[in-house]
Amino acid sequence: MNDGDSRRIFAYHERTKHRLERYAAGPETLDWSAQPDPFRTFEGTDRIRLPLLADRLDTSYPDLHRPGAVPPRALTLDSVGLLLELSLALSAWKEYGPDRWSLRCNPSSGNLHPTEGYVVCQNLDGLDDGIYHYLSRDHALECRARATPDTADGPSRLLIGLSSIHWREAWKYGERAFRYCQLDTGHAIGALRYAAAALGWGLRRVEMADAGVTARLLGLDRASEFAGAEGEEAELLLEVFIEPAPPLPPPVFGNLKWAGKANVLDPHPMYHWPVIDEVADASRGSVQATPSPPETDYPPRADLPAVAAAAVIRQRRSAQRFDRRFELVRNDFYALLDALLARPCAPWDVWDLTPALHPVLFVHRVTGLAPGLYALPRSRDAETKLRAALRPDFAWTRPSDCPRHLPLFLLAEGGCGPLARTVCCHQAIAADSAFALGMLAEFEGILNAAPWRYRQLHWEAGLLGQALYLEAEARGLRGTGIGCYFDDAFHELLGLSGKAFQSLYHFTVGRPLDDPRITTEAPYPRNRA
Repeated sequence: MNDGDSRRIFAYHERTKHRLERYAAGPETLDWSAQPDPFRTFEGTDRIRLPLLADRLDTSYPDLHRPGAVPPRALTLDSVGLLLELSLALSAWKEYGPDRWSLRCNPSSGNLHPTEGYVVCQNLDGLDDGIYHYLSRDHALECRARATPDTADGPSRLLIGLSSIHWREAWKYGERAFRYCQLDTGHAIGALRYAAAALGWGLRRVEMADAGVTARLLGLDRASEFAGAEGEEAELLLEVFIEPAPPLPPPVFGNLKWAGKANVLDPHPMYHWPVIDEVADASRGSVQATPSPPETDYPPRADLPAVAAAAVIRQRRSAQRFDRRFELVRNDFYALLDALLARPCAPWDVWDLTPALHPVLFVHRVTGLAPGLYALPRSRDAETKLRAALRPDFAWTRPSDCPRHLPLFLLAEGGCGPLARTVCCHQAIAADSAFALGMLAEFEGILNAAPWRYRQLHWEAGLLGQALYLEAEARGLRGTGIGCYFDDAFHELLGLSGKAFQSLYHFTVGRPLDDPRITTEAPYPRNRA
């Protein structure tokens, strides 16, 4: 990495901002009947249908946040299937008139799902050593490469690889699509961490695997097998562990026999966005040698809803409309924000970096709390940085009954529904909810030192979004991630100038209004126990 990489990233980020006077470059028209295939498959591979076992899981939602509360399951084919069923699998089919579409446990911008999942395993009961692609449509593994038996010695290992297919998002969102692919990766990381916690497992990033190593291990660099098809961008490797131990390098297989050819998702693409390839090249990660662990001296979470973890995970949805008369109970509001503090439990123990994303909230209707703008600095020095960067006339007062450990500050009191709606591309959900927020990232300083962290800042934003999604569902609420917002209009509202902070993601939470015309079906036939 060099200064040229950071310059290219800053240029991309500036170029792809939505502005009040114009939106970022995207397609001039969309033909929804020609939408890209939402499912990547590899023709010519052996498929392994995975069991459906989530209905039998007795882990509670509070157990996800209590290290050691869930006895760890053995690493087997069944437990791999359960991990994927609770993270990257379909959660429902929806129908409205002639249209039918699927939802998944991991959210996606526009429900386009650019994120692909891979399983890498050694010495697992019921699964040959090798590399597998996860086909969410069928809840099945496609065997991309099988190792010969003489390579199978040593401990049991289970790794999950994530990649992005940029065209899935670019088809609808044009140049801004790279941002959304990275947010989706963050959501997928969160979904996998919660699912692993439900099985009593830990999950960590494989720091010794850069983008090149990950691409080679997953077979994403095998050009002949992607000829004529949309390529996949390697994002990261995650490893499941049962007992804490020093991290290991990625597995090295000998005598792999590869199989499969990637399907074509869009046979007639109408546009091409070269800037996406440019920013992908500028932000490819190197090995991170110096993690910076977050502060973890917060009290354990209390008063978590006693609901089933699998139910919360699989019922996660994005609200399309909110009840504008609904008032959120203040203690639930504080609990939602408390879920965003980095503790040594799911999902934050998968993240070994000091928090760099800090929500600024538009509070509309919370009982006993003044409407207005609020800030939630998520690290010890973030408050100082934000006070210096934001408008000098902000109040920075603490709500009188706010939990002592929760760093929530009132910046300015007053109704802010119209502001929130305008900032979020005039979308009603930003004003009709109980509250909305924008996630400010520490930006210029981090990227000047490590340009590849452009991806990781978005991953952290997606991880925050996933925590809000599940916490809202557990409390009978619903969230919606918002990728369309006017970047600099939000910055100007806060008095920000320069690039020290940039907004990377918005989100909103409230009580949803369902459309009775949309019907829901189960994601899979329930006959594969």
